[in-house]
Amino acid sequence: MLRDITLGQYYPVDSVIHRLDPRVKLLGTLLFLVSLFINDNFIGILVAMGFLVMAIELSRVPFKFMVKGMKAIAVLLMFSVVLNLFLTKGTVIFSFWKISITKEGVYTAVFMAVRLSFLIIGSSLMTLTTTPNNLTDGLEKGLGFMKYIKVPVHEIAMMISIALRFIPILMDETDKIMKAQMARGADFESKKLIQRAKSLIPLLVPLFVSAFRRANDLATAMEARCYRGGEGRTKMKPLHYQTRDYLAYVIIIAYFVLIIMAKRFF
Repeated sequence: MLRDITLGQYYPVDSVIHRLDPRVKLLGTLLFLVSLFINDNFIGILVAMGFLVMAIELSRVPFKFMVKGMKAIAVLLMFSVVLNLFLTKGTVIFSFWKISITKEGVYTAVFMAVRLSFLIIGSSLMTLTTTPNNLTDGLEKGLGFMKYIKVPVHEIAMMISIALRFIPILMDETDKIMKAQMARGADFESKKLIQRAKSLIPLLVPLFVSAFRRANDLATAMEARCYRGGEGRTKMKPLHYQTRDYLAYVIIIAYFVLIIMAKRFF
């Protein structure tokens, strides 16, 4: 289950999406996520699905690898669908005892499932095709205008990059601790909820200790290298827009316009 989490991982392959400027991918991901929540009809969902399928094909990342990330939110997804299905009021299409399923509930549940699925896959696509260093540079460059209002852009970008980089590391660490605890007789597969909750205690304590130790080691390493923030720092590989980046901007904006039109006219 832990190895199925794809957010924060990088999939090394040569593709058009991998070669795009990270600022393009950040803006594209942001507009895609916004479009999922302003969209309220099936025409918009079809447009979003077409855009996502095109991006996945161009990224050359196996679709099965991306779908693995959905397993980690399967419980949250089912919980959201069930709540919307049974608690949304409207025209009743099926009723049993005190449980009623409405037409509006089915509509909302389907939209919620699709939105969450597209949200996870779209976010994973960005991290799978962008290295942590490029992501940091893209955030810092893209939000550079905020420096004029005294916002520590470099530090914010660095923290986000470190957080994303630590996700797969902590997942591997959790997997190792789980295997060590299972070798000592811990039961993580018990069907009893209370028993499973108790079994997580010997897992969380060493995990937190390991996370704090790694954070302390990273802070020590940064201090030893005289890290003092982004003031006066230069880039070994400065970001420059290419023709493909401008073309990608056009496609992203055209997609967002289509979503707005779908919301307005359908």
